[in-house]
Amino acid sequence: MREDIITLSKKELERLPVIHKAMEKRIKQVEAAKMLGITDRQVRRIIIKVRKGGDQAVAHGNRGRESPRKIPEEREKEIISIVEKRYYDFGPTFAAEKLLECEEIKIGREKLRQFMISHHIWHPNTNKAKNIHQWRERKHYLGEMTQMDGSAHAWLEDRGPKMDLMGHVDDATGRVYGHFYEYEGTFSAMDSLRRYMIKYGIPLSLYIDRHSTYKTLRQPNLEEELKGEYAKTQFARVLSELGIKYIPARSPQAKGRIERLFQTFQDRLIKEMRLAGISSMKEANVFLETYLPKYNARFAKKPLKRGDLHRPIPENINLDEIFCIKEYRSISNGYTIQWKNRIFLIKEPSITMRKQRVCVMEHFDGKITLKLKDKYILYTEVTAKDLLAIARVQKAAQKLIKKARVYYPAPINHPWRRFVYSKRNLIHV
Repeated sequence: MREDIITLSKKELERLPVIHKAMEKRIKQVEAAKMLGITDRQVRRIIIKVRKGGDQAVAHGNRGRESPRKIPEEREKEIISIVEKRYYDFGPTFAAEKLLECEEIKIGREKLRQFMISHHIWHPNTNKAKNIHQWRERKHYLGEMTQMDGSAHAWLEDRGPKMDLMGHVDDATGRVYGHFYEYEGTFSAMDSLRRYMIKYGIPLSLYIDRHSTYKTLRQPNLEEELKGEYAKTQFARVLSELGIKYIPARSPQAKGRIERLFQTFQDRLIKEMRLAGISSMKEANVFLETYLPKYNARFAKKPLKRGDLHRPIPENINLDEIFCIKEYRSISNGYTIQWKNRIFLIKEPSITMRKQRVCVMEHFDGKITLKLKDKYILYTEVTAKDLLAIARVQKAAQKLIKKARVYYPAPINHPWRRFVYSKRNLIHV
């Protein structure tokens, strides 16, 4: 037994009276084993140790000794210097992963956490959540429901502009898809959904919040009233045309999976892009193409039931006519269409076109398409001054036509002059 004095724990002090009774044979060793919750063989071992080394022999033999697997101080300083230089704001788990991946240093998460706390690099979070929300059960099938949202954040820190990450998370598996944009709006929502559909297919439903891009408070227009529909935003119209069910979330906690994803990305993704030297939105989107497959391979889960409810994109639909700003306007008597302070003049008009409702489609590349009863209309954009000039030319042309007309006097023997009008009847002479 070692010469240094070992302080016994409370549990070990409680064992001593039972061991002494067993040594003095006041109780049997089997009874002592039941009282201590150990085997009678272990009781005999402890009795032998106590007879040789006294009461301190109850303590474990490794008490007070250094572990043979302890990391040397020089190695600890080397690891801490790397962490302070490159991973100073990383969490212990993420820092341990990057040390293994980039520095080829294998260290446990908990051991690194102890090092970082002792060197004041990492401060443990002692604040616990006050409000506990019950988690909703995941959907059973892949593609049954997709959570979608945008996160505006300084993703590039001070190396580039502030961006918005439009994210999609499959509810059953946690599979992630995302793309960076300048802001969260109609274009970014439509474009990210189109990219998601091209990659995975059309989901059954979409779980999103009540952002003005997705839900509106305006009154329904004429077309919506005639169809018996509620007022829709352009994005809600896209979902309706694609057959995707729109599910509005009434609180951030309701779509907690994508909210937690953004919290994770605002920690991990920012630091990954910092290590990769990303400084522009274009570079960030290229980086996501390689980062997200790795992230999904590690963190995505298997669905509860086999089967993919994503629908393939039908070949007979034109995505350019769906993912656009679509509104309806009437053709005036002058065969013009007014839309957003712009005037379009129809090139090949017909009298049947007057007062007809035309679908005006503004694509995100700036192109304008006019469609009347499934037929495209050729047009040219004009201004109010152009229309006045056209009216003046038409009026001058009509005057010239009137002047060019030659008066033809009928001769005396013309049949028209041979009619005699009377009060009673018409007489032909």
